[in-house]
Amino acid sequence: MTPDTQIPKETVDKWQRIVDLIARLAEVPASLVMRTDAPSHSVFVTSQSTNNPYPVGCKFTLSEKLYCYGVLQNDGELFVEDATSDPKWSDNDDLEHGMTFYIGYPLKWPDGTIFGTICVLDSRRNKRAVLFREGLQEFARVIEADLELFTEINRRIALEAELQIALDELELRVMERTEDLEEANTALRVLLGSVEKAREDYDLKLLRQIKGLVLPHLAKLRIRVENDPTGCAYLDMIEDQLGSITGSVSGKLMTVMEELTPVEREVAQMIMQGQSTKEIARTLSRERSTVEFHRNNIRSKLGLRHSGKNLRSLLLSLH
Repeated sequence: MTPDTQIPKETVDKWQRIVDLIARLAEVPASLVMRTDAPSHSVFVTSQSTNNPYPVGCKFTLSEKLYCYGVLQNDGELFVEDATSDPKWSDNDDLEHGMTFYIGYPLKWPDGTIFGTICVLDSRRNKRAVLFREGLQEFARVIEADLELFTEINRRIALEAELQIALDELELRVMERTEDLEEANTALRVLLGSVEKAREDYDLKLLRQIKGLVLPHLAKLRIRVENDPTGCAYLDMIEDQLGSITGSVSGKLMTVMEELTPVEREVAQMIMQGQSTKEIARTLSRERSTVEFHRNNIRSKLGLRHSGKNLRSLLLSLH
C-alpha cells in the first residue's frame, strides 16, 4: 500500500477508541498512531485525553532526534524512561512538548512495509505505562490485523474490478461475434436465394427446351404409332418421365426407383399410369404371370407383402 492510501472512516474510528483506551489504562496524556510518509512522520490518530499536545496532522521530520525514528531503526520496541537522563535522547524533538517518557512499536502493512508507529508519551516516568507494554504490543497487532484486512478488501475490490473489465470485454466480443454471425447469415441467405433463383432459371430453361425441342417430335411420333399399343405405351412413359423431370420428381420416389431393376421400374411406372396387369403384359410382350412376378417383387421391396395396401396408391404418394 502507498502512503496516500485512504483508511476507511470506520477503521479510523476504531483506532480512536483504541488510543483513548490505551491513554486511560496507561494513564498517559498522549497515546498516538503515527503514519510515516518519509521523510515526514505525522499524527494520524491521537487520544482525546487531558494535556495531549499532539493534534491530528501534527507533522515531524524523521531524524535521529525523533523517538519514532528510533522505533523504525530498531524495527521493534523503543523504551525511553527519562530522556533528560539519556544522552541519546536528551535533545529530541518531543522535549519541546515536555515529553520525556516514551514507549513505541512499529506498525507494518502485510507486505512488511512501514505504515507508522503506535506509541505513548508522558512528561514523567510512568510505571503504569511500563507495566502496560505488553498490552500496547497487543493493540499494535490489532491495528496491523486491520491493515491486513483492509489490504485484502482492497485486493478483492481490485480483482472484482479486473473481473468486471474482463466480463465487459467478453460481452463486447460476444456482441461483435453475434453481429458477425448475423452478417454471415444475411450473406448466406442472399447466396441461397441466388442459388435458388439460378436453379429456377435452369429448370425454366430446361422446361422450355423440352417443350420446344422434344415434345413437338413426340407429337409427330404419336401419330405414327397410334395403331401400335406397345409403342403408345412407351410413348406415354416417355411423356410421363419428361413431365416428372419438369415437375421435379420427389426424392422418395427416386430412392424407391433406384432399388428396382430396369424391368421393375417399367412395371412400376405403368402401374402409376393406371395400367392393369393385362395391359402391362401386352405392352411389354410378356406373360401376365411374369408381370405378376414383378409386381410381387416391387411390393416386397416396398414392404407391402401381405399388408393389403394398394401398390399404385403408395407409388403415387411418393410422387
